[in-house]
Amino acid sequence: MRILVTGATGFAGGWLVEALLARGGAEVFGLSRRGAWPPEWAHLTPRAAVRPCDLCDRGAVESVLREIHPQQIYHLAGYPYVGRSFEEPDAAWAGNLTATRTLYEATARRGSRPRILFVGSGLVYGPPDGPDPSQDENHLLRPGSPYAASKAAADLVSYQAVVHPGLDVVRVRPFNHIGPRQSAQFAVPNFARQLAAVERGERPPLLETGNLGPSRDLTDVRDTVAAYLLLMEKGRAGEAYNVGSGQSMSMRGVLDRLVALAGLKVEVRQRAELVRAVDPAAARVDASKLRRETGWAPCFSLDQTLQDTLDYWRSCRH
Repeated sequence: MRILVTGATGFAGGWLVEALLARGGAEVFGLSRRGAWPPEWAHLTPRAAVRPCDLCDRGAVESVLREIHPQQIYHLAGYPYVGRSFEEPDAAWAGNLTATRTLYEATARRGSRPRILFVGSGLVYGPPDGPDPSQDENHLLRPGSPYAASKAAADLVSYQAVVHPGLDVVRVRPFNHIGPRQSAQFAVPNFARQLAAVERGERPPLLETGNLGPSRDLTDVRDTVAAYLLLMEKGRAGEAYNVGSGQSMSMRGVLDRLVALAGLKVEVRQRAELVRAVDPAAARVDASKLRRETGWAPCFSLDQTLQDTLDYWRSCRH
C-alpha cells in the first residue's frame, strides 16, 4: 500500500502520518510546501519522505502522482486560518479550493482511482439556525468567513468529483481538534503556552485571550485522526461525515480547566486584536453517522487532552 498525505507537516497531518506508520504495512509519503518535517515532527524524518509541492501547480501535482502512484490519498492540505482569511481571502480560496480542484483533475488525468479522503471543516455550517445548536451532515451550509466559504466550495467540488469523473472521494467535516504540537496561533495551545511561560517565570501571571464567550465542540487530534483512518476504510464515496465529540463548552470553561490543571492563579485579559470578526456563539456536532457507520468513539477526555497540551508546552520553549 502506498499512501499520500497532503498537508503532512501540519498539526493533524503529522499525527496522521504517525498513526499510519504505527499501523505498519504501508509506504507513507507526505506533501507540503516546505518539503521537510518541522522540529516537532523531526522524529518522522527517516520513516516518511516529504516532497515539496505546491498543490495549485498542476504540473507539480501530476509529477508527484506519477512518481508515487498512491492507492490512498489523505487530502489535509489547505489554508488554516479563520480570522486571517478576512485579510487574505485570495490565499484562502487558493489553498482550499484551487488546490483541491488541481489534485482531483491531476488524479483523473492519470486514469487512476485511488481512495481519497477530503478533510474539510465543520465551519461550513455557520451558526445554528434554531434553539438546538447541533449540526448534522444535512444541515444547511452557511459559511461565515472566506476560510469557511472556500472549505464549503472544496467540499462541493469533492462531491462533484464523485459524480464526474467518478473519483472515489469521502468527505470529512471535522470540528475543532486540539492537542499536543498544535501551533500557538490557535486558542487552546496559546493558553497552554502562556501558562507554561508563567510557570517558568518568563512572564507575569497574566493571560491574554480573544473572545471567551463562544462554545466549541473540542476533540483530541488523536481521536480525530482515528476517525480519518476508519473513514478511509469504511466511508461511502460521495458521503460527508462530521467528526466531533458531540459536547460543547465555552472557551471560558476550557481556559478555567486548563488553569486548574496548571495550579496557577492568573489574571485574564481580553485583547481586541485577538477577537475574530465573525465568531459563532455556539457549535456542537452531531457525529452519529460517523459512529453508526464506522464504530468510532473518542478515547481521550477533554482533561487528558488539555493536560497533554500543557505538558507539551512545558517541555519546549517557543
